[in-house]
Amino acid sequence: MRILITGTGGLLGSNLALEAASNHTVFGVDRSCPQKTTAFTPLVADLLDPGAVESILDDTQPDWVIHCAAQANVDACEHDPENARELNTELPRKLARHVARGGARLLHVSTDAVFDGHKDEYTEDDLPNPVNVYAQTKLAGENAVLEAAPDAIVARINIFGWSPTGKRSLAEFFFNNLAAGNQIKGFTDVFFCPVLVNDIADLFYQMLAKGLRGLYHVVSSENVSKYDFGIAIARKFDFDPELITPISVTQAGLQAVRSPNLTLQVDKLINDLGVVPPALSPGIERFYTLYQQDYPQVVRSLCLE
Repeated sequence: MRILITGTGGLLGSNLALEAASNHTVFGVDRSCPQKTTAFTPLVADLLDPGAVESILDDTQPDWVIHCAAQANVDACEHDPENARELNTELPRKLARHVARGGARLLHVSTDAVFDGHKDEYTEDDLPNPVNVYAQTKLAGENAVLEAAPDAIVARINIFGWSPTGKRSLAEFFFNNLAAGNQIKGFTDVFFCPVLVNDIADLFYQMLAKGLRGLYHVVSSENVSKYDFGIAIARKFDFDPELITPISVTQAGLQAVRSPNLTLQVDKLINDLGVVPPALSPGIERFYTLYQQDYPQVVRSLCLE
């Protein structure tokens, strides 16, 4: 397949491109990260520019488009909601319209944060209630995509892994600080279902190949607090878990409100795809194995200084 992936300077896009490159023809577009790689064809473009979406699609002629590019910094979205709306709502809307016209399949990446976190777990049928600008604009993006391209896949995710900057995932936050011997904090009252980005790549390609459509939760099959996630990273890498201080998210002084419980059910994905998303322990094991194989350097070498 010919696959166009947006946001390949980020955690998700970079890993999706690398995972697909051995079996597909991959084009990776990013607006701020000039890339040097032979694994896939890197393109530099700001998709917000007039005509940029149309030009990229015409030049690459993709069979599949995976839209990862977004403003994912939650506090930055609070500071500049208009920029968040342009990137997280209007760009997906425009991309979906043009992808649908060209006959390609679109997978649009959304977030578990569309829920308020006041329920034990959420299915795709539960009514979202976003609590911050980031989540509000991402939910609006979901709706815009499915309105413009009803055959598209919208995937709500939460991921960890190795990124081009080395600083884009919670796992890297714990790894970097623990490796340096820094005392850090972990939230005991925020729960999520993180899945290793390399594993989610495989799930995405299976979903596209099988012709799935509509809204799916694509997360780990188990939940964990952010504190316990950090402890698991520490133990796997033989760091001192006592460096992580357990605290409540209310003590963190964050600008944007965070949802306390983002446990998502994956029954729909399991039923339609016939695959159970990985649990946390195998994901952390593979995260560690990739580190031993110098994979972080491979990802970091994608972005030129």
